[in-house]
Amino acid sequence: MQTQRQIVDYALQRRALLAEVYAGRTGVAEVCDASPYLVRAAKFHGQPSTTTCPVCRKEQLTHVAWVYGDELKHAAGSARTAEELAKLATLYEEFTVYVVEVCRTCCWNHLVQSYVLGTRGLPSPSRRRTAAE
Repeated sequence: MQTQRQIVDYALQRRALLAEVYAGRTGVAEVCDASPYLVRAAKFHGQPSTTTCPVCRKEQLTHVAWVYGDELKHAAGSARTAEELAKLATLYEEFTVYVVEVCRTCCWNHLVQSYVLGTRGLPSPSRRRTAAE
């Protein structure tokens, strides 16, 4: 998406958490705690990824994009598809997207990335000139 900015990647945090799980210092039950709402959102609004679940290794993870922002009003805090994000990015000045990876089998979930979308800071579309101008 062209308007993505302020991108934050949480890969190092994910790697550190998985190292704790693999070493036995953090229990699987502590990290496989996705809410039923998040798992349902993964089913209906998620994008399949090519990454296998790092905990159960049974299925591919699903990425779910959650949107937040004052301007979104009632839509804030909801899961959105890539197509919906593209449309929202043209309608609103600024909102934040949080991408969460979810395993629908074991309920592993982790924040993968966050970024800002919207029209703020983009050049306004040029308007047509009339003959009098």
